[in-house]
Amino acid sequence: MAAWSESLVAIAGYVSTVSTKKRVRIFRDEIPPILTNSEMSAELASLLVDIIFNTLYIYDDHGSRKAVDDVISKALGEVIFMKSFAATLVQFMEKQSKVQSYIGCYRLLKWSCLLLSKSRFTSVSKNAFCRVATVQASVLHIVMQGSFRLRRACKRTFFCLFSQSLDIYKIYIEELKDARISYKDSPELIWLLLEFSSRKPLLFEQCKPIFLDICVKAVLNARENPGKGLSEAFHPLFTHMVHEDFKSIVVPSAIKMLKRNPEIVLESVGVLLKSVNLDLSKYAIEILSVVLAQARHADEGRRHGALSIVCCLSQKSSNPDAIEAMFNSIKAVIGGSEGRLAFPYQRVGMINALQELSNAPEGKYLNSLSPTICGFLLSCYKDDGNEEVKLAILPALASWVARSADALQRDVVSFLVTGLKEKEGLRRGHLRCLRFIFKNTDAIILVSSLLGPLVQLVKTGFTKAAQRLDGIYALLLVAKIAAVDIKAEETVAKEKLWSLISQNEPSLVPISMASKLSTEDCMACVDLLEVLIVEHLHRVLETFSVTPLSQLILFLVCHPSWDIRRAAYDNTKKIISAAPKLAEALLSEFTNFLSVVGEKIQLLKTSDTENSLDAQVPFLPSVEVLVKALIVISSEALAAAPSAIMQIIFCSHHPCIVGTGKRNAVWRRLQKGLQTRGFDVIGIITANVESLCKGLLGPTALMSPNHLEQEAAINSLSTLMSVIPKDTYIEFEKHFSNFPDRQSHDTVSENDIQIFHTPEGMLSSEQGVYVAESVATKNMRQAKGRFRMYDDQDDGDDVNSNLSVKREPNHSGRKETASREVTAVGKKDIGKSTKKADKGKTAKEEARELLLREEASIRQKVGVIKKNLSLMLRALGEMAIANPVFAHSELPSLVKFVEPLLRSPVVSEVAYETMVKLARCTASPLCNWALDIATALRLIVTEEVHVLLELIPSVGEGETNERPSLGLFERIISGLSVSCKSGPLPVDSFTFVFPIMERILLSSKKTGLHDDVLQILYLHMDPILPLPRLRMLSVLYHALGVVPAYQASIGPALNELCLGLQSDEVAPALYGVYAKDVHVRMACLNAVKCIPAVSSCSLPQNVEVATSIWIALHDQEKSVAELAEDIWDRCGYVFGTDYSGLFKALSHINYNVRLAAGEALAAALDEYPDTIQESLSTLFSLYIRDVGFGEDNVDASWIGRQGIALALHSAADVLRTKDLPVVMTFLISRALADPNADVRGRMINAGILIIDKHGRDNVSLLFPIFENYLNKKTSDEEKYDLVREGVVIFTGALAKHLAKDDPKVHAVVEKLLDVLNTPSEAVQRAVSTCLSPLMQSKQEDAPALVSRLLDQLMKSDKYGERRGAAFGLAGVVKGFGISSLKKFGIITVLREGLADRNSAKCREGALLGFECLCEKLGRLFEPYVIQMLPLLLVSFSDQVVAVRDAAECAARAMMSQLSAQGVKLVLPSLLKGLEDKAWRTKQSSVQLLGAMAYCAPQQLSQCLPKIVPKLTEVLTDTHPKVQSAGQMALQQVGSVIKNPEISALVPTLLMGLTDPNDYTKYSLDILLQTTFVNTIDAPSLALLVPIVHRGLRERSAETKKKAAQIVGNMCSLVTEPKDMIPYIGLLLPEVKKVLVDPIPEVRSVAARALGSLIRGMGEENFPDLVSWLLDTLKSDASNVERSGAAQGLSEVLAALGTEYFEHLLPDIIRNCSHQRASVRDGYLTLFKVTAIHYMVYTFTTEVFVFKSPCLCLLMKILLQYLPRSLGVQFQNYLQQVLPAILDGLADENESVRDAALSAGHVLVEHYATTSLPLLLPAVEDGIFNDNWRIRQSSVELLGDLLFKVAGTSGKALLEGGSDDEGASTEAHGRAIIEGLGRDKRNEVLAALYMVRADVSISVRQAALHVWKTIVANTPKTLREIMPVLMNTLITSLASSSSERRQVAGRSLGELVRKLGERVLPLIIPILSQGLKDPKTSRRQVRFLHLRFLSIK
Repeated sequence: MAAWSESLVAIAGYVSTVSTKKRVRIFRDEIPPILTNSEMSAELASLLVDIIFNTLYIYDDHGSRKAVDDVISKALGEVIFMKSFAATLVQFMEKQSKVQSYIGCYRLLKWSCLLLSKSRFTSVSKNAFCRVATVQASVLHIVMQGSFRLRRACKRTFFCLFSQSLDIYKIYIEELKDARISYKDSPELIWLLLEFSSRKPLLFEQCKPIFLDICVKAVLNARENPGKGLSEAFHPLFTHMVHEDFKSIVVPSAIKMLKRNPEIVLESVGVLLKSVNLDLSKYAIEILSVVLAQARHADEGRRHGALSIVCCLSQKSSNPDAIEAMFNSIKAVIGGSEGRLAFPYQRVGMINALQELSNAPEGKYLNSLSPTICGFLLSCYKDDGNEEVKLAILPALASWVARSADALQRDVVSFLVTGLKEKEGLRRGHLRCLRFIFKNTDAIILVSSLLGPLVQLVKTGFTKAAQRLDGIYALLLVAKIAAVDIKAEETVAKEKLWSLISQNEPSLVPISMASKLSTEDCMACVDLLEVLIVEHLHRVLETFSVTPLSQLILFLVCHPSWDIRRAAYDNTKKIISAAPKLAEALLSEFTNFLSVVGEKIQLLKTSDTENSLDAQVPFLPSVEVLVKALIVISSEALAAAPSAIMQIIFCSHHPCIVGTGKRNAVWRRLQKGLQTRGFDVIGIITANVESLCKGLLGPTALMSPNHLEQEAAINSLSTLMSVIPKDTYIEFEKHFSNFPDRQSHDTVSENDIQIFHTPEGMLSSEQGVYVAESVATKNMRQAKGRFRMYDDQDDGDDVNSNLSVKREPNHSGRKETASREVTAVGKKDIGKSTKKADKGKTAKEEARELLLREEASIRQKVGVIKKNLSLMLRALGEMAIANPVFAHSELPSLVKFVEPLLRSPVVSEVAYETMVKLARCTASPLCNWALDIATALRLIVTEEVHVLLELIPSVGEGETNERPSLGLFERIISGLSVSCKSGPLPVDSFTFVFPIMERILLSSKKTGLHDDVLQILYLHMDPILPLPRLRMLSVLYHALGVVPAYQASIGPALNELCLGLQSDEVAPALYGVYAKDVHVRMACLNAVKCIPAVSSCSLPQNVEVATSIWIALHDQEKSVAELAEDIWDRCGYVFGTDYSGLFKALSHINYNVRLAAGEALAAALDEYPDTIQESLSTLFSLYIRDVGFGEDNVDASWIGRQGIALALHSAADVLRTKDLPVVMTFLISRALADPNADVRGRMINAGILIIDKHGRDNVSLLFPIFENYLNKKTSDEEKYDLVREGVVIFTGALAKHLAKDDPKVHAVVEKLLDVLNTPSEAVQRAVSTCLSPLMQSKQEDAPALVSRLLDQLMKSDKYGERRGAAFGLAGVVKGFGISSLKKFGIITVLREGLADRNSAKCREGALLGFECLCEKLGRLFEPYVIQMLPLLLVSFSDQVVAVRDAAECAARAMMSQLSAQGVKLVLPSLLKGLEDKAWRTKQSSVQLLGAMAYCAPQQLSQCLPKIVPKLTEVLTDTHPKVQSAGQMALQQVGSVIKNPEISALVPTLLMGLTDPNDYTKYSLDILLQTTFVNTIDAPSLALLVPIVHRGLRERSAETKKKAAQIVGNMCSLVTEPKDMIPYIGLLLPEVKKVLVDPIPEVRSVAARALGSLIRGMGEENFPDLVSWLLDTLKSDASNVERSGAAQGLSEVLAALGTEYFEHLLPDIIRNCSHQRASVRDGYLTLFKVTAIHYMVYTFTTEVFVFKSPCLCLLMKILLQYLPRSLGVQFQNYLQQVLPAILDGLADENESVRDAALSAGHVLVEHYATTSLPLLLPAVEDGIFNDNWRIRQSSVELLGDLLFKVAGTSGKALLEGGSDDEGASTEAHGRAIIEGLGRDKRNEVLAALYMVRADVSISVRQAALHVWKTIVANTPKTLREIMPVLMNTLITSLASSSSERRQVAGRSLGELVRKLGERVLPLIIPILSQGLKDPKTSRRQVRFLHLRFLSIK
């Protein structure tokens, strides 16, 4: 319980998340399991209620709310939760009645309905229900004041509650009936109850008496005003009222109250009469007689209430007599029947009552009644002298005249004529009366005599402003008369009325005047506009401007009064239909109107003071008013002019009209309305798309200075993008591509940008510079430091302070301003006005002002570019968001516009925002990382490399630093991984994000994201899709170069990528051959072979392709060259004479490319000798060019020059005789003086090789060249010396081709000996090489020569000369032969020199000679090494540092040349020296052992296993200098380690070797945290193995496991597996011990280690391992040891392959039946999986790394054994293995049975789907076995098998309930049928059902568990399998096994007991048919069954 509470507490912490997905997951996936699996307690209920109510205000989306409601519905089944929930709900609802949040109230109402419908709350207590209903009523009152949608939703919720349970409805009724719910506070609840019942006639009839009673009590008999809301709540009751109820109940109560308390019920009676659908003729007089008293009451409210009742009575009285009777009653009252009406309001009330009678239904009786009433009204008018009464009579008269033209008698007309001459008030009353009368068109003709007076009123009205309103009315009446009377039209024209009006009032009715008019007067304006435009259009267009008319129409259409707007809507439609030309003008004016309104709204928001509205916008219309106006105008305008669609769309997206809703909400509403009217909106848009886009992108829309219009344009474009995306985007793309400001942006200079960012009034050169303030007056102290604006001198003198300001030319047409003199002006002077008039401006001030004006112009230009480009980018982004699906398909095109602008200093921010929007258009869920993706792309485009490197995590950073949050790139890659879980990304999304992955992989070192990125890339290799293949290839080449370990995965990826390349993409794909690493070049060539054009040998000739392959063809790596040759042959290329690519490659950054290019050039020249001369000329030109480039930096272009040297070296063979002078002259005159030593050395080598190749035949040609230079003198001695040395070397090289007796040889030797003194090792080596072949000519001078060199070696004061002598001596000895060492006593002299304790120079010189002899003579000198070894040991402890250094160098040289035999000779003496007691001897031996690190690789791997352990022992020596020497020696071993990862760990490893107790575990941890991307060499092993060995021997299980892990993966990392052989004897015994460790995890790792060792090194290196494992399996030792051996054997067998396993399998199966239980247990364990451990572990061929990002996933490692080790291969042996396992199930030994059962579980787990036909029969047979243990195990295995097929875990808790209640679903059943087939499924279930009645309880329980887990509906399933089940039962009953017969009998009895009679129709036909069975026993069984059933 506590756990569930903690879970809910945790959930409560993040329930307020803004992510809707997380919200839904919480309430759908996290909380329901808690409700299902836990018992509800008060604490749990309280927590859950808190969580639910926390969502009340923050969950605003449908999905989240639905999830919460589902949880509430589920939890309400628990009484504890229900009570807690109800209490909290009531509290919240009571608070809400005060807060009044519509949405919150609705949610609470919905929850209250759930409470009532989903729980037993209504049965808890009536008081509780009453309280809930009461708060419901108060909250319902708030909700019903909300929007229409909210009201509708609320209504549906309650109706759903009532529909689900009428009992709840009746409870509500009872509560109301008993008045426990207040009527007054519950009008909405009463209305809902009535509305629901009115839809169900029977229910309504039942409840009607109750509601009538409530109505009478609450409304008609109320003691206080019930309010209009409560009265209207009974509307459904009133509408269904019948005469009987009305007459007997309602009318008496109403009349009674009207008499007693009329002020209380007047309004209610009015509502009642308005609602009833009855003929009120029979009640009219009775009610009227009571109401008339109120119609003349002093209280105005009562009068209005009474008049509304009179109106209802007249409207619903169909009897003419009733109308006449009512008239007579009113007439009588006016006449004084009830007393004189002394007050005007009394008479006005009665006149108004007469006016209300005019609402009577149509009928002929009106023609006779109207004149009578009109006559009566005229008499009243004449008799009454009160103006108020007269003004009331006029509308009453108009109402009756309008009903019948017959009432317009002569007296009425004369009355009206007279009235036009009355004073102002009455005259206007008559005009209004006439307007109302003119609604009856028949009446217009009858009053044509009024034309004259009316025309006069028009003239007066439009001449005098005070009578303008009269003029408007008169004009309306005149226009109507003229419309029906031609003579009247002529009269109007004759009077020149139109011109008079236009002259005096061009706008007809000014907006300022219209805004002050009353509603009635505004209605007159509406009518006037309609009449004038519809009936007199021609006159109006001639006379008036369209703009003011449009403004007036818009004013009326947007008027605050609904009545005016409604009339304006109708009239506007008529106006536009009559005058289509007005449509576009009206829309254009509407656009301006919207902008003005928007500005006013913005002003009101931002300003604190109240701003008076101007004449054009006298009031601000609401959004809905604007929308309605647009709908009205648009529908008519589009019909009149389809081209108006642009303005319609534009207006419908204006921010003022959109308001706070969705930007396309108005448009969708408008579109729907237009389509309803028959417009093909999409068709119209499509037809006008070009003009639409042009208009929306033009100066009146997007480029408008008004920001609201800009927003409208962007919104419109977004909508167009969602409607017709393709056409819209094509037009937009066309516009953006040709956008002038886009081109202008690219021409903006840096100077323009600087000016743009400079504040107005300041020069761009003035920012941040100190200036001195100039002071004009004399005798004033000069001001001190102010901001100087110029870099002039401090002197105030004019001449010195002048500044020449040079302006860069710019593209704005401004001429360059040169040498402008500018004065120094103080900061306060900037931007100020000119000085006083009496002081003229100086030249500097004028120049400055001119510059300011020019800069202001530039600033404006750049500002316009920024504004326009920003708008285009914003539009682009919004358009993309509007239609993300289409935008996704166009992402590459969209990015093309945005990406370059990310670098812009002007619009980069807007471009970034647009990029974010584009990123949101990527495929889901990748779009959730849009912000991160856009940020990364911005960083990449702007090349902010330092930021990038900080954001990309390095390998292991996450583990070592434990960073709390993911970085930018980590988040992106994580998002990509999530997005790719279901498959590859769409190609456009992938292309969009590829630059991010590309940048990560282009890192110079491996990052922590490399593995994930590569895994994502590998998913996107489809050869058909338009992927960025070339960029992918390039980045994969780079990644492979950085991380060689990726070769296994990147190679196939490259091949797959190349499958989609076209022939024109081959050249870029071959860029990989220029890589530094061999494996990259190999991968590239292998991939290129997969290109279809290459594989099909159809690749066209291409110079670039040919060059790349040709260079690869001459690669130094043989494998690369062979692969390139294969491609070359496939393509059938012939390399021509275009060497430009080869020349370019000579300067490639990679040395191997330069080398291969040189070889390739040489090969090409060999094929085309005629091109040699031209090629040499090109090479020399390139050299001269590179030397020129490097004048400032001597090493700037050395790479290219080195490439030329390599080319000359390679071309030595192909040069002709005529080419030699040119080449040698170039070398001497140019190359030998190269400033770069490497280039110089290679040039010398090239020259030597050329001489070696061609010197013999061209001695006479070359010697003069060399001699001439040597004899020449030059001024540049330093340069000459360099060249001279080279020429001397050339001469020496050439001299070997001279005859032995040629005198020149001696001169050459002398010169070479002189050059030996040059302090350059490269030169000395070259001289040494040249001397050797010349010694044949110096035999006679040999003793002197040797003596000279030895003397210089031992006695020279300069180190360079002694070292040169050593090199010379080595060269001389090599020339004279090895015998010369003894012949000339060289070794003796060296010995003596080493032994000379008095001269350090002698000792050092001897060691130098020893070093050079070792290096030069190589293994020929090895015999003397043994002799010199003791002296060398002594030299290591020499007191002079130079001697010790020389000894170290000599030792290195010696060791590097030792053969394997030499190592064997040297090593024992050195190791023996370690045992010497003298510390100096030990120290020297240690130092020499350290030098052995420089042995050749083969010798190194041989000696290090012996050296390192000894050196480790030395570390504990008592003498500190010996310890120090040991440390140094180990560091030397570490220094030759080639693996960079181990090299970095050398200090840590040395710590582990030095102090194993403290640092072994630490060293292992560091190793395991390191990602290895390179192979391990022998020196690495030498340091690793001792630490690992120590780790295997530790007591800590964790340490042993780590050491075993490293051992297991070591073989896959070593350069040569045989390097591990010396360590096997050390490691294997310890691994065996770990294999039998008590801890399973440790055993598992050791087993895998054994498998890896034998896989990597072969069985031959482990001859006794398998036999030891088998013996351990058979031993009587503990289960732990046998288990470990089984694990180890399984891994070993998996490593040795299937053939070995097949050989051993019979023995394994045989031992599974061994007579000893321990043997059986051990061998069965081979097939067993004991546990699954989740470990972060990776298996790669190159890496041993835990937490390695190479695979970046968590692998499940199964600990034991063969099925997992062999994987799929093992299923081939199932038939052989299964019998042994099944036999083991019945074994007498429990551990054997457990092992067999576990093995069976493993087989089912791994092979249920792949080997079902093999497993199922064996398991089925076991179900009917006589042994109960086998039956139980078989049932369990069958369960596992069925669970696997059904896709369920089988772990459901099935306690309690009947045997037929299970946890299965129909889906599980369908899966089993699909997997097994229906017939086999029936057989299996029949057998399973039968063993549910097994005699063994354990078998029964197992079968029952399986049955309930996989069968959803037992009766249904039994009916389906009945024939098979009966057959199984009958067969079992006829079995010879007594147990089986017993089980079948019990099963049959249970079947009949459960299904009873339902099963008989199924069973009897089966049994009857079986009586014909040929087997007697089966017939007998069937007969007995039939008999048994008949008895039953």
